[in-house]
Amino acid sequence: MIHPPFCLSPPSDALNKIILVKTLRSQQYSEELFSFYYLSLHSPFSAFALSASQRSGKSQFLRMAATAASCVQLAARPCISSSHGVVKEGAAILGANSKAVSWTKLTSACNISSLVPFQRSFTSSSVKFNNVVTKAMSNSGEDKPVSGLQIDLKGKRAFIAGIADDNGYGWAIAKSLAAAGAEILVGTWVPALNIFETSLRRGKFDESRVLPDGSLMEITKVYPLDAVFDSPDDAPEDIKTNKRYAGSTNWTVSEVAESVKQDFGCIDILVHSLANGPEVSKPLLETSRNGYLAALSASSYSYVSLLKHFLPLMNPGGSSISLTYIASERIIPGYGGGMSSAKAALESDTRVLAFEAGRKHKIRVNTISAGPLRSRAAKAIGFIDTMIEYSIANAPLQKELSADEVGNAAAFLASPLASAITGAVVYVDNGLNAMGVGVDSPIFKDLNIPSYKH
Repeated sequence: MIHPPFCLSPPSDALNKIILVKTLRSQQYSEELFSFYYLSLHSPFSAFALSASQRSGKSQFLRMAATAASCVQLAARPCISSSHGVVKEGAAILGANSKAVSWTKLTSACNISSLVPFQRSFTSSSVKFNNVVTKAMSNSGEDKPVSGLQIDLKGKRAFIAGIADDNGYGWAIAKSLAAAGAEILVGTWVPALNIFETSLRRGKFDESRVLPDGSLMEITKVYPLDAVFDSPDDAPEDIKTNKRYAGSTNWTVSEVAESVKQDFGCIDILVHSLANGPEVSKPLLETSRNGYLAALSASSYSYVSLLKHFLPLMNPGGSSISLTYIASERIIPGYGGGMSSAKAALESDTRVLAFEAGRKHKIRVNTISAGPLRSRAAKAIGFIDTMIEYSIANAPLQKELSADEVGNAAAFLASPLASAITGAVVYVDNGLNAMGVGVDSPIFKDLNIPSYKH
């Protein structure tokens, strides 16, 4: 009998129970037996086991109830998705074709401080499980108390500036916030507004709108936005009369903030996910003054302006998040036109804004330094594929970064779990920021540097 060690929470008089339900959709199961073993802080206690026999022609449910010792606090996470099913509060629904339990994945559904995976199989044959991707999820609709850590943004409202398609970091952040229960408002660059709204309306984004629980992300309202202009007086006449702006009104920062105030009254989360450098492909020495200042205006001051105008709408304890890049502090040849300067300014402003917004409005301000992503916007730089390959070759974690990973980090920063984090640059780049050299250089060929084989 195996008794794996646990790091348990302090003793409590409350008895905790967890029910895991497995739907048997085929008739391939003669019997399933599951056992859980726990060790308390002071003494071992009993395990539980419950078996279920297959009945002809009907589905069966295997229910397992665990009686925990007084020192254990165990609960299922609200919802954790995998390709085989969805784990919701109080229930684990596993794929019908699985014959063995992957303890590493099963325990990911439980809030246990530390766990050595069970090393025991309960069937004669092994089954491969697809990777489980844990995502931010809100609580289930049932009004039941759930213990443990969870990202719960129910009742919160987020405004995300800079979404114009379904494959960038802004979209991924919106999805993670929505999955955690937040209401989503979007600000879209005016020239891209018509295409974006049409694609939404015609269902072109439906596949990428799918949340971990199977529902579709709902965007409550899309606002036209050009964050380069603070008020109508700032917009030149050629912009106002441009046909791409025809039919849109109230698209400057101050006007959008006022529109949101009139429509909803307040928000809790502000996300800045926009940047633009018209001369990004030029080396800094070849960048014009206008190009340099345009990069700073669109990529960094736009965040200052957004926060300035939205702060009066934000509830105390709210969170504001922007996106930056490692070029702010490291040399990235090809990332020019003043964009590296703009990102450096954005990070510096994050610290100052964290102080001012924190003292005046109790709002937290952080920025995420995200690794390279093959988004439509990034492709404009021209060498995004090279940067992704470089990251995979040199980062401590040798894998391609997904937009969801950045989205989930943003959901954490927006949640009460990050209530003491402000003024921070949070790196979500597989650790590339920590590297001092490119280990794929031929100069290191004799050092026998470890490499993960995919």
